[in-house]
Amino acid sequence: MRGGDSRPAVHQVLATLGYGDAIGHEVLGIQRVLREAGYQSDIFVETADRRLEPLTRDYRELVDASRSDNLLLHHFSIGSKASRTAYALPDRMALIYHNITPPEYFVGVHRTLARQCFRGRRELRAYIDRCEVALGDSEFNRQDLESLGFTETGVLPVVPDFAHLDRTPDSFVARQFDDEWTNILFVGRVIANKKIEDVIRAFHAYHTLFNPRSRLLIVGVFSLFERYLASLQHLIHALDLSDVHFTGHVTDEELVAYYDIADLFLCASEHEGFCVPLVEAFYMEVPVLAYAATAVPATMDGGGVLYTRKDPREIAALMEAILSDRHLEAVILDRQAAALARLRAKDFGGTLLREVERILSAPRRGTPRVVFDFWQQFDAAEELEALRQVRPSLYKALPTEDTPR
Repeated sequence: MRGGDSRPAVHQVLATLGYGDAIGHEVLGIQRVLREAGYQSDIFVETADRRLEPLTRDYRELVDASRSDNLLLHHFSIGSKASRTAYALPDRMALIYHNITPPEYFVGVHRTLARQCFRGRRELRAYIDRCEVALGDSEFNRQDLESLGFTETGVLPVVPDFAHLDRTPDSFVARQFDDEWTNILFVGRVIANKKIEDVIRAFHAYHTLFNPRSRLLIVGVFSLFERYLASLQHLIHALDLSDVHFTGHVTDEELVAYYDIADLFLCASEHEGFCVPLVEAFYMEVPVLAYAATAVPATMDGGGVLYTRKDPREIAALMEAILSDRHLEAVILDRQAAALARLRAKDFGGTLLREVERILSAPRRGTPRVVFDFWQQFDAAEELEALRQVRPSLYKALPTEDTPR
């Protein structure tokens, strides 16, 4: 500990720290709150964006930093070496859960990720007895933890930091798209659970039935999901659309410019643990039309407009109603501003510190006892369980301990 301080440290551990994403913003926000409260607090990762590497430590250094009275805030994603190292240490642990996308969304477009998500949800159960408390960053995520078997759960609210949006908009983006056309915007990774094909179909209906002078801007990373991107481009070609633009990764200044020129934010995602771009659009005063799935209604909290049927014509009619009626748009923006004010009023720092202090002051559950091949045994058990579900006859034919040899 620094300066001989005997106070427990509160460190964070996660697989990777990404630049500009929701989890990255939350991790840095947590560290800021903890350090301001006087805790030693470092971020241990397996990998990090090169721009954030100076803010992190290698997960293997956890072994040297470990103390039985320290607390690890473990951001669980899909399992990692960092996670498994933290699991075996004597430090106390609290889980922070951002949700794991159901693997069926990635079957056929990214087999490796489908397998990782499947195994990640199973591996998560190994932490039920390891963690003092499991915190979701939304009520939807807390309920998911409860359904998985966690008994001590809570919500650590996401209070987005909008500093990255208080920048001068990129002038090149503005020159390209700030014209008399209507700009429909989606922001997020180009990934299958976002159902960008449904965004494209709704835009096609709007473009065809109501406004040919409109374009769709899809702002987000598509690397590693080239197969899914190819399927979206095939759909665009089949619909004979020429006004759909994929931007890939953008800078903060470019992101600000895209929000500035947007007339409507359209979301069709079917699985979200929170969905930060929705409240970014609120902050940037862009009316939002979003599919009412998973955490989206709670995140919107009465702001924007929700739809429940994925009929492209119906969605297009909603788009036209919002975009053609200035009074309706003003009402929507007012409700979004009120929802944003409620979100920003949540006591993120106070909630975090209360949870930390409650854990540190309570009797601990006990020191984890992890044998050297714990995770190999865990993986083998999970593979057998998958076999039992998928190939039950083959599973029954496997030898047991009582089978003569």
